[in-house]
Amino acid sequence: MSDSTKNPEKLDNSGNSKARQLLGMKGAAAGETSIWKIRLQLMKPITWIPLIWGVICGAASSGNYTWTVENFLLSAACMLLSGPLMTGYTQTVNELYDRDIDAINEPYRPIPSGAISLAQVKVQIFVLLLAGIALAYGLDLAAGHDFPTILCIALGGSFIAYIYSAPPLKLKQNGWLGTYALGSSYIALPWWTGHALFGDLNWKIVILTLIYSFAGLGIAIVNDFKSVEGDRELGLKSLPVMFGVTTAAWICVIMIDVFQIGISGYLVSIHENLYATIVFLLVIPQIVFQDMYFLRNPLENDVKYQASAQPFLVLGMLFTGIALGHAGI
Repeated sequence: MSDSTKNPEKLDNSGNSKARQLLGMKGAAAGETSIWKIRLQLMKPITWIPLIWGVICGAASSGNYTWTVENFLLSAACMLLSGPLMTGYTQTVNELYDRDIDAINEPYRPIPSGAISLAQVKVQIFVLLLAGIALAYGLDLAAGHDFPTILCIALGGSFIAYIYSAPPLKLKQNGWLGTYALGSSYIALPWWTGHALFGDLNWKIVILTLIYSFAGLGIAIVNDFKSVEGDRELGLKSLPVMFGVTTAAWICVIMIDVFQIGISGYLVSIHENLYATIVFLLVIPQIVFQDMYFLRNPLENDVKYQASAQPFLVLGMLFTGIALGHAGI
């Protein structure tokens, strides 16, 4: 009888590690040999979800989305752009330039484990970027844009993604600037894309989502706790390294809560009181989970906190988008 048959828990843990490996999550297992699974692991599918959701929020804030087959296919293509293509490109670039840090923090990752060559990684970066730019331009054509708004968002986002990870700028070396760049990529960029696809992107939406992105900064800080050791060793000034784990955890939750409550206040100012109340109430369970998990032990409970609290944050984003669309902002 095999060990896994004798010990079902060991089998379950092995399967769980394989799933984490494929999704690009912490606690994965090494040893994958399929090149396509390795390429997918580089793209960290778990990180696509907020960007795909951001497209939905942008479509809602446009006030013009209707449930037709054409609009559904357009939104699906936009999600493909924001998730697998542009986020996949971003994560692969980050994997390339973070290979020394990953060798310390996550040695099972594809590059430090030797599962894929640097040449293959660079080809993947180029293919994802080219496909993303082509699809962005195609969406502009489908939307009938005189000015290629979505293409410009894709080009700007890909540039930010590159300078976030790559020297000489390597924005992630600066705790505040790098973390905000990441946070705005989670919220503002996909939101703009979804809004531009179905409506006219305007400065009110741009500024409002950039403000909302400070809540995204809080989300981005959560991702820094898993790499504190490597960041400290290699001199990267993430907020947990700069301020210590406890202070950084408080900065994280304050940014998330304060800016969500601020958005709720803005919705009151445009007379969307029902949606403002919903957004405000969605902060309460987040505070509960922050106290239960994150603030007590951010190093151990970061993933558990994200799984429990983040759904309420993204629901708040959606209700905000619906409110903005209803108000005609």
